[in-house]
Amino acid sequence: MKTKKAGKKRINIITLGCSKNIVDSEVLMGQLKANNLEVYHEGKIDENTSVVINTCGFIDNAKQESIDTILEYSKAKEEGRIAKLYVTGCLSERYKPDLEKEIPNVEEYFGTRDLPQLLKSLGAEYKHELIGERTLTTPNHFAYLKIAEGCDRPCSFCAIPIMRGKHISKPMEEIIKEAQGLARQGTKELILIAQELTYYGFDIYRKRKLADLLRKLNEVEGIDWIRLHYAYPAGFPMDVLDAMKDCDKVCNYIDIPLQHISDKLLKSMRRGITADKTRDLIKTFRKQIPGIAIRTTLILGYPGETNEDFELLKKFITDVQFDRLGVFQYSHEENTHAFQLTDDVPESVKEERVEEIMELQRGISGKLNQLKIGSTQKVLIDRLEGDYYIGRTEHDSPEVDNEVMINANGQYTRVGDFANIRITAAEDYDLIGKLV
Repeated sequence: MKTKKAGKKRINIITLGCSKNIVDSEVLMGQLKANNLEVYHEGKIDENTSVVINTCGFIDNAKQESIDTILEYSKAKEEGRIAKLYVTGCLSERYKPDLEKEIPNVEEYFGTRDLPQLLKSLGAEYKHELIGERTLTTPNHFAYLKIAEGCDRPCSFCAIPIMRGKHISKPMEEIIKEAQGLARQGTKELILIAQELTYYGFDIYRKRKLADLLRKLNEVEGIDWIRLHYAYPAGFPMDVLDAMKDCDKVCNYIDIPLQHISDKLLKSMRRGITADKTRDLIKTFRKQIPGIAIRTTLILGYPGETNEDFELLKKFITDVQFDRLGVFQYSHEENTHAFQLTDDVPESVKEERVEEIMELQRGISGKLNQLKIGSTQKVLIDRLEGDYYIGRTEHDSPEVDNEVMINANGQYTRVGDFANIRITAAEDYDLIGKLV
């Protein structure tokens, strides 16, 4: 009878969902490596591999992807293709009892703040001295920098507080230390993330401190770009705009999810802002920071959204001309405030509205890109793909925004470096250029 030969044990991390989950996986990997364990991110598996799935539980599509991934690796375990299976993250935090019942072929399920317990189950010890240290899964030249966890906002549609808890800011000195460590690894771009950036510091310092944090990060040697993601519009702290003007490393870019422009829906969504205040805020951004790129996210098909509300939203997008825009189809999430409302917009209508808004934005993006032809842009080169270098301007975040394509034939630059690129052509979502 043949017996399997025992090989070296390894741990493979699978990350689903948002950039916050990416950071969590990177911290987990850093801890495992510090315990001298062999760890990979979405690498190959074999019978000696333990798999950890870091799940997302945000909306229906994300939940389904997480469940499908758990089932896929559960089957792999049954067939002897992996050794053990663990599940962590938002889906596990939110639905642990149900998951344990429905998919019992998992060693253990862990929540979003169970890192020490997860490490113990993996045969590792939580090392407090590693605060701020992690193993990057992104290219070294950019990294996500999480400055807070959780959220205190009461948005009716959102389950994040259920999964991530109350807002907890990371002390400023820890963030600066982490940024300095990333710079030593070759990171040039920091992408600041949290469930809500603008609330940063209030729980620790009794005052919002995002502007102060930006000024301190601006002094970190080796960092060239600092990018802001997930700002909240209601009560936006205007001193952040002063910091953006004063700090040369802070990109003229902000990601500020607005969700809608109908006053009726904004009130139901519990967003704490009106349509008029939203428009005034955007005008202020553009007046204070000329050339700022504004990215927003919208929810379509929220309960009670009428054709009139939708037409208001289309006119708003046409008037404002957002540089970057994404949409979510409303997902009726249990235990949220909006769950008590009737999910009365048919799925087919939600889908049609999503397609219509994205088609509208495609035209806006294409028109704005045409205006860049002939300009010279500072571009961070992300990768070499086939015959093209692919990079981004300060107005573009990785994965979600536009890219710049540079023909590599007869031109040379290095991945991870900045290059001056003259834009020679433009598509709806991409720019094409050549090295200056």
